[in-house]
Amino acid sequence: MNTRRYPRPDADQEELVHVPEDRRYTEEHEWALVEDGNVRVGITAYAQEALGDVVFVSLPAVGRRVEAGETVAEVESTKSVAEVYAPLSGVIAAANTDLSAHPELVNSDPYGGGWFFVIEVETLAALDALLDAAAYRAKVV
Repeated sequence: MNTRRYPRPDADQEELVHVPEDRRYTEEHEWALVEDGNVRVGITAYAQEALGDVVFVSLPAVGRRVEAGETVAEVESTKSVAEVYAPLSGVIAAANTDLSAHPELVNSDPYGGGWFFVIEVETLAALDALLDAAAYRAKVV
């Protein structure tokens, strides 16, 4: 997600920023969760809140090779369109086709059913370059 689109929340909103400890985060508001040697990717609760009601999601093709930082998907809301970037390099192993019929899952369950894609990564060591939960929380609160 593009960091320029998201203002910092007010102090009253600090309690609204949910950041699970079990994953890593990008500066652009994507999350990355290791599962069976692959990495599931979505956008953070902070990002989906800033976007507003999600109405459409464009997903990458399975089998597509991606580089870290590359635009891989787009999310359209009632407010704007934002890019979703690959947090790591690898090959798209799965895309969440449920989002085609139910893009609102990004809003209602950003860390669960609202995931975007799975990357078969070249190396999990690249996760070390991403933010941990504490660092991401400090960035957005």
